[in-house]
Amino acid sequence: MSETTTNTAVATASRSDLRNVAIVAHVDHGKTTLVDAMLKQTNSFAEHNHLEDRVMDSGDLEREKGITILAKNTTVAYNGPSSNGETITINVIDTPGHADFGGEVERGLSMVDGVVLLVDASEGPLPQTRFVLRKALAAHLPVILLVNKTDRPDARIEEVVHESMDLLLGLASDLADEVPDLDLDKILEVPVVYAAAKVGRASLDQPADGTAPENEDLEPLFKTIIEHIPAPTYNPEGVLQAHVTNLDASPFLGRLALLRIYNGTLRKGQTVAWARANGELKNVKITELLATKALDRVPAESAGPGEIVAVAGIEEITIGETLTDAENPQPLPLITVDDPAISMTIGINTSPLAGKVKGAKVTARQVKDRLDKELIGNVSIKVLPTERPDAWEVQGRGELALAILVEQMRREGFELTVGKPQVVTKTIDGKIHEPMEHMTIDVPEEYLGAVTQLMAARKGRMTNMANHGTGWCRMEFIVPARGLIGFRTKFLTDTRGAGIAASISEGYEPWAGPIEYRTNGSMIADRAGVVTPFAMINLQERGSFFVKPTSEVYEGMIVGENSRADDMDVNITKEKKLTNMRAASSDTFENLTPPRDLTLEESLEFAREDECVEVTPESIRIRKVILDTNERAKANRARAKV
Repeated sequence: MSETTTNTAVATASRSDLRNVAIVAHVDHGKTTLVDAMLKQTNSFAEHNHLEDRVMDSGDLEREKGITILAKNTTVAYNGPSSNGETITINVIDTPGHADFGGEVERGLSMVDGVVLLVDASEGPLPQTRFVLRKALAAHLPVILLVNKTDRPDARIEEVVHESMDLLLGLASDLADEVPDLDLDKILEVPVVYAAAKVGRASLDQPADGTAPENEDLEPLFKTIIEHIPAPTYNPEGVLQAHVTNLDASPFLGRLALLRIYNGTLRKGQTVAWARANGELKNVKITELLATKALDRVPAESAGPGEIVAVAGIEEITIGETLTDAENPQPLPLITVDDPAISMTIGINTSPLAGKVKGAKVTARQVKDRLDKELIGNVSIKVLPTERPDAWEVQGRGELALAILVEQMRREGFELTVGKPQVVTKTIDGKIHEPMEHMTIDVPEEYLGAVTQLMAARKGRMTNMANHGTGWCRMEFIVPARGLIGFRTKFLTDTRGAGIAASISEGYEPWAGPIEYRTNGSMIADRAGVVTPFAMINLQERGSFFVKPTSEVYEGMIVGENSRADDMDVNITKEKKLTNMRAASSDTFENLTPPRDLTLEESLEFAREDECVEVTPESIRIRKVILDTNERAKANRARAKV
């Protein structure tokens, strides 16, 4: 079951019955679908279990958006032809593919001994592929390249393999200075597996473009994992060391800490030393020990080195801390994550319509408690105080990560005021530097000019451009992170929804100067009341609306987008004067253009510096920070003087 190798320095043993592997990829390349197929083919579920597609995407938001937000682990018990008669437990970590959730990726990689890099057979390596791969190489993790979706009609398998190998070599040369002991030979010998995860097939032989592998199952993938991902190693004489890599909660057991055990054995009822982030040591008792079986947690009496388990009984434990031997404590280093690049202010709802939703959470204390709770499980965000006692600055990796947090709070019944996303700047050598992004854009050839113009307006500079000969072009830009705030909506409009864009952090560069986000002004309600169809018909030539007839509005609320560049105060509550004369033609409401229903992300993108977004469980409204028309005019004049 375990092999021991004696070294002059330290004796190490390995668990041949165990493999810990993370599946990493860009958004929507099929990670979660592949995990589904692995679970089904190893009969990990009981026959009576009802199975949905993408079982690992358990959150409502994950299912709606079709992306993985939280890193999760599952266990596959494999006893096929490559296991030599013994059952091998494969712990699979399904990581997010979006760089905004990079903290989840870093945590996921800290739990494993190797990665399966999944690349789409048509799209090839994209920015997030680069992001997760760089993290894996820096951590000295062996890589298996899996080319997925070989059955796509536009698959170009051989080119994608070449591009992936080029990326591996490029990253290895980039990391040569940072990681001096990088093994280049190992990187060049990366095994390649071809798969169509949706039909549960994999092969070591390259299929023809647009066809699924001939092999009927995923056996070649399991074989490659067992041969190329090293078994966990440990020191047989070492003291207990278990690293907290994730948190969960149970309605019966309270907070659960997910651990990777590096040395020693953890037992139920055992008293261990808890090494806290602040350096404090505290003795605690393990009241419950849970192992993972498929997607369920089952009670266990003990767990050994290399295993990933959950423990209960430690209420304030957080990510990065260590459980170690009570007699001879030896804590592990804390998990480090990249610094946040985007911030926005989150506070209580200060609009005239605050508190109208029954049962909503509206107090500053409730908002602060929820943000503190988010800090416990999300290592990639920071919460800082502001000048106001009822608002906080929340910093994160990207606009999407922060929008997801606000959306989760909205669904939990909070009422909030959310400021426009801003970038987190640094001062280097007396000059202000801002975060930059490496943007990759795939568009049909006819939209090339429109996209180049859009990126130029946002201070983006093109670094590379390639035409695959399929009618699509790939362009790469270095662009300030603030240039991408509000970029998505305009980009999709300009490319008629056909463009694909993704970005990844590219460090800091000197401030690039002013950027024009929005060329159109806002239509602002100049009084409180109820929206009337009569007023909308008279105003619809001036722009597009965000509100429906009979919606309640207040002074300073943004009711639409002006067709001109400046803001315009409008009376959208105006009613028709009634007389006792019958009109020859009644108002035709059929001519009323339907309003635009903005999502939370679109509202945050639309808002300007002097605007913010009001978020309640029932509605999302955009408003001016200063609601009073006269006060706002004074503030604008003062700003113009400065």
